[in-house]
Amino acid sequence: MTATGNRTLKVGLVGYGLAGSVFHAPLIAATEGLTLDTVVTSSEERRAQAAAEFPAVRFAASPEELWKRADELDLVVIASPNKTHVPLATAALESGLPVVVDKPIAGTAAEARALASLARERGLLLSVFQNRRWDNDFLTLKGLIEAGELGEVQRFESRFERWRPRPKGGWRESGAPEEIGGLLYDLGSHVVDQALALFGPVTQVYAESDVRRPGAEADDDTFFALTHLGGVRSHLYVSATTAQLGPRFRVLGSKAGYVKYGLDPQEADLREGRRPGAGGRPWGMEPEARWGRLGAGESPLTGGGTPVPTLPGDYPAYYASVCRALREHTAPLVTGDQAAAALDVLEAARRSAREGVMVRLGTEQQGAEQQGGAA
Repeated sequence: MTATGNRTLKVGLVGYGLAGSVFHAPLIAATEGLTLDTVVTSSEERRAQAAAEFPAVRFAASPEELWKRADELDLVVIASPNKTHVPLATAALESGLPVVVDKPIAGTAAEARALASLARERGLLLSVFQNRRWDNDFLTLKGLIEAGELGEVQRFESRFERWRPRPKGGWRESGAPEEIGGLLYDLGSHVVDQALALFGPVTQVYAESDVRRPGAEADDDTFFALTHLGGVRSHLYVSATTAQLGPRFRVLGSKAGYVKYGLDPQEADLREGRRPGAGGRPWGMEPEARWGRLGAGESPLTGGGTPVPTLPGDYPAYYASVCRALREHTAPLVTGDQAAAALDVLEAARRSAREGVMVRLGTEQQGAEQQGGAA
């Protein structure tokens, strides 16, 4: 890797499936100071898709081609299937390249900590793409909490629910352990990361996990309850079998509660080919009809409470923070150690659901990791 200075930083992207084409490539390209230099894919169809949107991009047939010209690149982004995250991130770091890994970074917390340790030893950035810290509803909720609008938060309910009664198949829904499939690790990575970012370390975990759809192999309907060191209880739901969707957030405090329905629009916009900053259109905005409500003793379903303007979602802020960390040689906002703390919770949830027990976690290491961890 060459010195960054103020020049544009060159990014290699491994994988051009859903994660690579919908999320990473467009957000990298939209970030001032970054350029999408090389896409690793052997698929001619995906190469044509990438070239149509990014005419100057180069291609490689394998990640090893990136390692051989590591001195030409400033960052590698790993957006390949989950089972490849650890070996590819390890190879990138050993080649001297900073790394962003799509979530989940690994199948176990131990593997995540080993990657974080390797990054520290090499003095390299390691970050995990937890884009939903920049969801519009999460940013709004965070602002309400920081402003004291809810008082002391007592319970945090977060739902990432879908109605997909038939499995789509593929590695994401595979029950094979090596694939790291299922919703607990897919959507669960998001809701746990958000809970830890808001309320800190977890002392105990209880979970219920099921495989409900005919033909499904991995968990598709999971509930887990977390007790945070500070006393907040998080009730988290991830499901592909929810016929009636609940609120995305329901947060109850000593002073007021906040209820918000509907998903942040950024993923849908990216899937539809809309890009941040393109055409001068505002990004991450939602109509007033979808705003959440703040109040006490009223039902938002009958118009109770005060509408709270939803802040704009800001997925581009993730890669802007990575670019800044590379230039300033500082820790990124999302670290490998933080991802390991989330995996502690996910592993505990899996054990709880399997054994029907409450799982207790140590908090000393979690607390250190949530304070920022290592680059």
